[in-house]
Amino acid sequence: MSNPTADWDKVGDRFYRKIKLYSGIFDDDVELENYIVTGAPYALYRDEAKLHTYRGSHTSKSSIDLYSCAGKLIRRINWDKGSIRGLGWSDDEKLLVITQDGTVRCYYDLQGDFTQFSLGNGAEEHGVKACRFWAFGFVALLSNNHLISVSRYDDPRPKLLAVPPTEHVHSWTVIPPAFTLSRSVEVVLAIGETIHVVDATESEDREPPNGPFKHVSVSPNGRFVTLYTEDGKVWVISSDFQKKLSEYNSKAKTVPQDVQWCGNNSVVLAWEDEVHMVGPNGAASKYYYDGRVHLIPDLDGMRLITNDVCEYLQKVPDPTEEVFKLGSKSPASILLDAVDQLEKKSPKADDDIQLIRSNLVEAVDTCVKAAGHEFDIHWQKQLLKAASFGKSVLDLYNSDDFVDMCETLRVLNAVRFYEVGLPVSYEQYLRLTPEKLVQRLINRREYLLALRVSDYLRLPTDKVYVHWASQKVRVSADNEDNICRMIVEKLKGKQGVSFEEIAHAAYDEGRGRLATELLNYEPRAGKQVPLLLSMEEDEIALDKAIESGDTDLVFFVLLHLKRKLPVASFFRVINNRPVATALVESSAREQDHELLKDLYYQDDRRLDGSNLLLYESLRQSDVASQTDKIKLAAKLLQDSKEHSFQLKCLDETQRLLKMQDVFDKDLDAGLTGLSVNETIFKLTRLGYAKRAQRVQSEFKVPEKTWWWLRLRALVAKRDWAELEESSKTRKSPIGWEPFFNEILSAGNTKLASAFIPKCTNLPVADRIDMWVKCGLVVKAAEEALKAKDVGSLEMLKGKASGTAVNEIERMISQLRPSRR
Repeated sequence: MSNPTADWDKVGDRFYRKIKLYSGIFDDDVELENYIVTGAPYALYRDEAKLHTYRGSHTSKSSIDLYSCAGKLIRRINWDKGSIRGLGWSDDEKLLVITQDGTVRCYYDLQGDFTQFSLGNGAEEHGVKACRFWAFGFVALLSNNHLISVSRYDDPRPKLLAVPPTEHVHSWTVIPPAFTLSRSVEVVLAIGETIHVVDATESEDREPPNGPFKHVSVSPNGRFVTLYTEDGKVWVISSDFQKKLSEYNSKAKTVPQDVQWCGNNSVVLAWEDEVHMVGPNGAASKYYYDGRVHLIPDLDGMRLITNDVCEYLQKVPDPTEEVFKLGSKSPASILLDAVDQLEKKSPKADDDIQLIRSNLVEAVDTCVKAAGHEFDIHWQKQLLKAASFGKSVLDLYNSDDFVDMCETLRVLNAVRFYEVGLPVSYEQYLRLTPEKLVQRLINRREYLLALRVSDYLRLPTDKVYVHWASQKVRVSADNEDNICRMIVEKLKGKQGVSFEEIAHAAYDEGRGRLATELLNYEPRAGKQVPLLLSMEEDEIALDKAIESGDTDLVFFVLLHLKRKLPVASFFRVINNRPVATALVESSAREQDHELLKDLYYQDDRRLDGSNLLLYESLRQSDVASQTDKIKLAAKLLQDSKEHSFQLKCLDETQRLLKMQDVFDKDLDAGLTGLSVNETIFKLTRLGYAKRAQRVQSEFKVPEKTWWWLRLRALVAKRDWAELEESSKTRKSPIGWEPFFNEILSAGNTKLASAFIPKCTNLPVADRIDMWVKCGLVVKAAEEALKAKDVGSLEMLKGKASGTAVNEIERMISQLRPSRR
């Protein structure tokens, strides 16, 4: 096996390595020098400023071609929307395409689906000149040097930055918001002889010497800036432009085509077929190629792309350098040698272990980390063997990191395979996370691998199945029944699968019937209903909502239908659905009486409609309006024999209102709205007895009721004289006990006692108790004497005082014979 340091280069005091990832990437007919290349996966678009070899009419059509890093064509997006001025990727693999007129298309997967918005702010008038991208946004430079920033793609809000000078812009770049003090994007512009830094509020001239600068580039961490001068020198300075860190003279007569950072510690310059990598302190290494080289910067390195090869240039990771560096005597290097000796069955293996025993834990950890940074499977295995050998010697060692690294490398090797073409480094994998890596596999339609990775890493698999099914309904030419049957069979028993998303994809493709069928397998009504409504399957949506038992969901559908349909059609929909009808009725009763009237009319529910009008009449402020409402209520019932009682009540209500209105005009007594009994009571209390009798006569109030109302009104009025006159009446329809009780409760014991003798139908004991309540104990004793009740007399004696005691004793002695 080749030496792992064979592709290392020493640049200053650091080691860098250039790893060949894939070879034979693009076909010969892809003239890479005539294309704009960005990102990974690679997006290729023909450079409109260059001439192309004519290869037939089909190649003359513009397109954006998406390739994997291994050169596999993923998708060809036909393009006829104008001249492209910006082509870039976001961190979550969204492809951004910006045209000259400021139109922005955001392709959110690798299958050609996109959202679109416009930059505005004068972009259409002046035209977009170029764009620069960062992880989650971009800045567009207009032909008048105005700058427009977009900081997010899910809710894009293009914002005009401060206006820089109008001189020619030689080069420019952006500092992402995460690395600026203002926490907003800053733009570094090489204008004229100087550098301007522009943010949302101001454009500041930093006045560096030796301008103009042909290239400007910012390091991934935002701390350093590279400037390429007109005389071929490369400066690395701090991002605040206060400190010059290094200088390199390329001695080139032509300006490089691209200048990019390789990680945060070196700068790469690319000419047509020559690459210079400038490390710390101005040290450099040079690489030569047979054709045009494109630079694709990444988190921890740089991809170098030609027609023939894809290479990865990076600083050698510290654990890797510690293990493999020539002449290294680190514990990890010795441990790797020990496992090599072990395979040769040499006793020197034990000597190596004894030599590093005190640092064995550190050696194992370093070998595990170094294995993660290796792309070569042979050296991954060797390093893991060394770590396994080392930890087997240790008495105690936590193997979690070792196990995690074995899992990670298995996944990384699978996705790096040329047919997949995702050469993710270990550092990139940690930043990307396993979930997002699976999403990238899904976007490339590598469903089997995505499932295996998800199962292996114990991740949910529902997104994989849903994406597969969504693609199936989009591209399959089979009939809809077969497609539905196949999808249901494949996804049967799979947890978390959302048939709603699949149905949505089918509906977007114009397969409405298939979408409806698929929604029948969606267990969550809250997911079914919104899509059914958007598909205009309103009645099915209502049935699904009712089946769910979720009243909020039913209300949601009903409100949608009410806004959409005429009233008659709306009622026809809910007519044979009792739950929906009940919910509409309960809601309308609180919020929409007109709708409720229409509902009752539609269902021929006359009594309910009449009751509603009666309820509305009670809320009216004037008698005329109340009467009108009651007349309408009566009109609803006039042809119905079964509601004759209700009709009579409504008629009486009208007459009562008219009578109350007349009384109020004369007396201003506030009678309107009271019941018949309340009206009689209030008139009697106010002293209008004749008017009260008129009401009684008009509405045939029963005699007993009349007497009760009159008694209570007179007591409330404290009209004792009238009550005393009543006691002279021979007979009372309600008896005389109510008079006693009402008057006594009002505190007039004297008048109350006048009614006791008239209560002849009461037992003696009750009459005795009534006398006692009036404080007339002697009278109570006389009542007991008449009844010859000695026991009651004894009880009354205990309550008596003064002369009453002697009187009661006399009565007791009358009932008890004297002894001889």
